[in-house]
Amino acid sequence: MSEELIPHIKQMIIDALRIEGMSADEIDSDAPLFGEGLGLDSIDALQLVVAMEKEFGVVVPDAATGTKVFASVRAMSAYIAEHRK
Repeated sequence: MSEELIPHIKQMIIDALRIEGMSADEIDSDAPLFGEGLGLDSIDALQLVVAMEKEFGVVVPDAATGTKVFASVRAMSAYIAEHRK
Protein backbone atom coordinates (compact mmCIF):
# COMPACT_ATOMS: atom_id res chain seq x y z
CA MET A 1 0.00 0.00 0.00
CA SER A 2 2.69 2.51 0.95
CA GLU A 3 4.70 1.84 -2.25
CA GLU A 4 1.68 2.90 -4.32
CA LEU A 5 1.63 6.26 -2.50
CA ILE A 6 5.22 7.19 -3.38
CA PRO A 7 4.59 8.80 -6.81
CA HIS A 8 1.61 10.68 -5.38
CA ILE A 9 3.67 11.96 -2.42
CA LYS A 10 6.51 13.06 -4.70
CA GLN A 11 4.05 15.08 -6.79
CA MET A 12 2.48 16.52 -3.63
CA ILE A 13 5.95 17.70 -2.49
CA ILE A 14 6.59 19.38 -5.85
CA ASP A 15 3.16 21.03 -5.86
CA ALA A 16 3.05 22.06 -2.18
CA LEU A 17 6.55 23.54 -2.25
CA ARG A 18 6.21 24.91 -5.79
CA ILE A 19 9.49 23.31 -6.87
CA GLU A 20 10.19 24.47 -10.41
CA GLY A 21 11.95 22.33 -12.99
CA MET A 22 11.85 19.04 -11.08
CA SER A 23 9.85 15.95 -11.88
CA ALA A 24 8.65 13.32 -9.43
CA ASP A 25 11.09 10.84 -11.02
CA GLU A 26 14.02 13.01 -9.93
CA ILE A 27 13.19 12.67 -6.22
CA ASP A 28 14.92 9.69 -4.63
CA SER A 29 12.41 7.81 -2.45
CA ASP A 30 15.07 7.00 0.15
CA ALA A 31 17.04 10.26 0.17
CA PRO A 32 16.72 12.62 3.14
CA LEU A 33 14.25 15.43 2.53
CA PHE A 34 16.21 17.85 4.72
CA GLY A 35 19.90 18.71 4.62
CA GLU A 36 21.82 16.71 2.03
CA GLY A 37 18.82 15.29 0.13
CA LEU A 38 16.25 17.74 -1.24
CA GLY A 39 17.60 20.45 1.06
CA LEU A 40 14.25 21.39 2.57
CA ASP A 41 13.94 23.65 5.63
CA SER A 42 11.54 24.14 8.55
CA ILE A 43 9.16 26.31 6.51
CA ASP A 44 8.97 23.53 3.92
CA ALA A 45 8.18 21.07 6.73
CA LEU A 46 5.20 23.18 7.80
CA GLN A 47 3.95 23.32 4.22
CA LEU A 48 4.26 19.54 3.92
CA VAL A 49 2.35 19.01 7.18
CA VAL A 50 -0.51 21.12 5.81
CA ALA A 51 -0.40 19.37 2.42
CA MET A 52 -0.44 15.90 4.02
CA GLU A 53 -3.41 16.82 6.19
CA LYS A 54 -5.31 18.28 3.24
CA GLU A 55 -4.46 15.50 0.78
CA PHE A 56 -4.51 12.42 2.99
CA GLY A 57 -6.23 13.48 6.23
CA VAL A 58 -3.08 12.57 8.15
CA VAL A 59 -1.85 14.68 11.09
CA VAL A 60 1.74 14.98 12.26
CA PRO A 61 1.20 15.69 15.99
CA ASP A 62 4.64 16.97 17.02
CA ALA A 63 8.18 17.75 15.92
CA ALA A 64 9.58 14.40 17.09
CA THR A 65 7.07 12.55 14.91
CA GLY A 66 7.76 14.96 12.06
CA THR A 67 11.47 14.17 12.18
CA LYS A 68 10.69 10.49 11.58
CA VAL A 69 7.91 11.11 9.04
CA PHE A 70 9.95 13.51 6.92
CA ALA A 71 13.12 11.40 6.93
CA SER A 72 12.40 10.42 3.30
CA VAL A 73 9.56 10.00 0.82
CA ARG A 74 9.42 6.31 1.74
CA ALA A 75 9.04 7.21 5.45
CA MET A 76 6.23 9.64 4.57
CA SER A 77 4.54 6.95 2.54
CA ALA A 78 4.69 4.41 5.37
CA TYR A 79 3.32 6.94 7.88
CA ILE A 80 0.45 7.97 5.58
CA ALA A 81 -0.46 4.33 4.83
CA GLU A 82 -0.53 3.55 8.55
CA HIS A 83 -2.47 6.65 9.69
CA ARG A 84 -4.75 7.38 6.75
CA LYS A 85 -8.43 7.81 7.53
